[in-house]
Amino acid sequence: MMSKKRVSVILGLTLAATIAAQGASASTDQKEAVKNGKWLTGEYHVHTYQSDDAQHSLTYLLDQGFENYGLDWMGFADHLRMESRDDNGQPLPNGSIPFSQGMLEYQVPKIKQLQQAGKYPGKIIFSGFEWDMPTYEHVGIGIITDKPGSEQSLKAASQFEYLFTNREEKYFDPADAAEWTSKDSRAFSTREDARTALNWLETNYKKTSFAMFNHPSRKTVYTISDFRDFNNIAPTVAFGFEGMVGNQMEPDRGGLNLATPKNRTYGGADYMLAQKGGAWDALLGEGRRFWNFANSDTHFFISDNRLYSSGYRPGEYSKNYTWVNGSDSLAVLNGMRSGKSFSVFGDLINALDFNITKGNNKAEMGGELKVKKNEQLTVTIKFKSPKKNNNGDAVKVDHVDLISGDVTGKAQPGTAAYNKETNDSTKVLKRFTSKEWITTKDGYNVITFKVKASDKNQYFRLRGTNLGVNVPGETLNGEPLMDEKTDIEDNEARFVEINKRNYKDLWFYSNPIFVSVK
Repeated sequence: MMSKKRVSVILGLTLAATIAAQGASASTDQKEAVKNGKWLTGEYHVHTYQSDDAQHSLTYLLDQGFENYGLDWMGFADHLRMESRDDNGQPLPNGSIPFSQGMLEYQVPKIKQLQQAGKYPGKIIFSGFEWDMPTYEHVGIGIITDKPGSEQSLKAASQFEYLFTNREEKYFDPADAAEWTSKDSRAFSTREDARTALNWLETNYKKTSFAMFNHPSRKTVYTISDFRDFNNIAPTVAFGFEGMVGNQMEPDRGGLNLATPKNRTYGGADYMLAQKGGAWDALLGEGRRFWNFANSDTHFFISDNRLYSSGYRPGEYSKNYTWVNGSDSLAVLNGMRSGKSFSVFGDLINALDFNITKGNNKAEMGGELKVKKNEQLTVTIKFKSPKKNNNGDAVKVDHVDLISGDVTGKAQPGTAAYNKETNDSTKVLKRFTSKEWITTKDGYNVITFKVKASDKNQYFRLRGTNLGVNVPGETLNGEPLMDEKTDIEDNEARFVEINKRNYKDLWFYSNPIFVSVK
């Protein structure tokens, strides 16, 4: 029989040097926290050998993300399934085990060992998992408790896996299983079970967990009403999606390979994000604090047998820039939840300040500005690009779109509005080119734009690209066109062409600013 220790898992672990900081940051004065905040780059969707369809070790991925591609934080998200290999890819001595056990026995100790040996100083690392949500798609889950090392936090992943997957009961300690089932029934088969799991996270780990919907349009499993349900059930946990999907090295960009236009990528982005006035705008138009993120979803760059390609290394092609007040995993989670973040392909930009002001009042990404009808507002956009990206290319933003839409309040379940997947009010309010911005000596491009407050509540967001407004096969009237499959028989030639395709077609998206009219 397994010991309790073996089935206990620290989920969302900030290791060694950062654990002590967690308690300190929790009691830090809010003003001091804002003062000390900073932009950090990272991602939460990285697969190691402990996912049976991945081909990289944990150490390799940490080296790549932190030492080669400049990330500040990284979250692992191996599949919440049975695993048969350790973090180095070696077969497990006793066959397959649940991933929550594998986290405890291999992933978490390895990260501890590396950091205690002085590797990755100042970096933030946490362990989550990718859950096969019943009847739906993959969801990135992280549970970052405010008491690392406690009995509750040690068992968080194991309890989730027991309750919300079809793992056999023999893999869990009978005493734990009895305690868990005395409070909650196992639920892993139906649409209702999916909602039960999200409610469980919201109830038990409201401020210390997240549920991120990965590659949402890869299959035909979601409706817009599903996302409204999820966000209603768990508004502080289910606060975002992977709009800028990973697996960009697949022939069907992002692995979204169905023939239907809604199940494809556009400029590398999921249809729900890329379609102006589409699903994301519909959610924002209800005033939902529901954010976009980018990730690598890395399993391997090119397979060991040189037959397939999948995703870039962490930070190589996709980055999230998140404003973080603190130096631990909980601070990263709070930053993600705040909405003060933007996401980028191919290092098109590496800095962005987007705010709206009225007098001395200012709102930034994820924030809200309260104004009166017809008041004059100032929109400020300040961005910068690196001299070269990780492909060795010089990068330059061709134009930036300021997109706006009306906020009309939440749709009610059972109404036609609850099933509507578009926001008809969404528009490109203004398109800015280099003629409209001023470049400072330190390389920042600055745009200032005046706009009058409407008589309706609104949101404003940004979208930028290196492409012109009408580029054959890429854009039409500024909108990204559907990405075509790169179908070349010769493997090596295909890999080269896929990479060229991706770096020719770069985008960034900001999270929105809300403007409420008194």
